[in-house]
Amino acid sequence: MSEISQAAIPPISGRRRRTDNTMRGLLLVATLVALVPLVLIIYYLLYKGLSSWSSSFFTTDPNGEFFGNPGGVRSAILGTLEIVALATLISVPIGIGVALYLTEYGKQSWFANLVRYFIDVMTGVPSIVFGLFIYIVLVLGKVGGTGFAGWKGSVALALLMLPIVTRSSEVVLLLVPGSLREAALALGAPRWRVVTRIVLPTARTGLVTGSLLAIARGMGETAPLLFTTAGAFAVTANLNQQMNALPLQIYNDILSPRAVVVSRAWGAALTLVALVLILNLVARAVSRRSSMA
Repeated sequence: MSEISQAAIPPISGRRRRTDNTMRGLLLVATLVALVPLVLIIYYLLYKGLSSWSSSFFTTDPNGEFFGNPGGVRSAILGTLEIVALATLISVPIGIGVALYLTEYGKQSWFANLVRYFIDVMTGVPSIVFGLFIYIVLVLGKVGGTGFAGWKGSVALALLMLPIVTRSSEVVLLLVPGSLREAALALGAPRWRVVTRIVLPTARTGLVTGSLLAIARGMGETAPLLFTTAGAFAVTANLNQQMNALPLQIYNDILSPRAVVVSRAWGAALTLVALVLILNLVARAVSRRSSMA
């Protein structure tokens, strides 16, 4: 039987083999070309930034002195973490809530389709537009009694992160088998209990992955913070004041005529990339755990 089946399969022609090898080679070349900029950026960041790293680099604040030691980036790191943390607290619950409405309640209604359309539009809006919007509405209006403030930067980043969280959460929630929902409803469980006890626990790892990717995206944005937080040298936990952040520190330092300040910008850039890389690795680890489960 095996001899008959093997005889029925026609041999692969030489032209098809050459075409396959050619396409494989083109794909390999395209992959290498795409990796070249990434490798060069990482190499240049390591080459320029590692020389700036030291214990004082992470434990001191920028002092604004033109001569002498310009200080480190402690306030920028802590400010970035505080601003992004508040933006996460705003965007993640709202984004997951909108995704739950689209998948569990709205589904294919006209209002749900309208919400999806606006989410897609928000995904393509440049980050500087969110910064200008918050600048006009909150900064110029001195909402909260102040002009520039850290929480206003968090709101701008939350608007940037919201469509990412919503879209990724919707995709994950749609992957939850409908049979689980039907079984819970057949046992008499109300819809809200099905959502909280069945849907969300099942999609938990995917929701975490999408949220971490949105956080990584918001952490590296500069334009929204330029229009909302204004930057500051000292460390502060008061989000109602001006705050420093790594993107702001990099932007300001790279414009300096002093070589030591420019070197600090490269060190801050390497620090920011390391933080984003850690978040992406965590997201991939959570995603891999989800696929194995």
